[in-house]
Amino acid sequence: MKDLASQIYAAVRSGKMAEPFTPDMVRRSCPGWRDHTYGVFLPKHRVGNPGRNTELFVRVGPGLYRLAISN
Repeated sequence: MKDLASQIYAAVRSGKMAEPFTPDMVRRSCPGWRDHTYGVFLPKHRVGNPGRNTELFVRVGPGLYRLAISN
């Protein structure tokens, strides 16, 4: 899954995908993953996730996310 996170960060940084983004926007910008992955990856890795997974995204609204770290 690290590759998907890298693809999402690259898509935002390059301007290919705007923030905030939805799972469907990630699907269009970072194709090639299983459909199920797009719906679970962002919430699974959001700041404050209950599973204590790596916090990569901030949920800014229902189904809307932005990068947690901006360089």
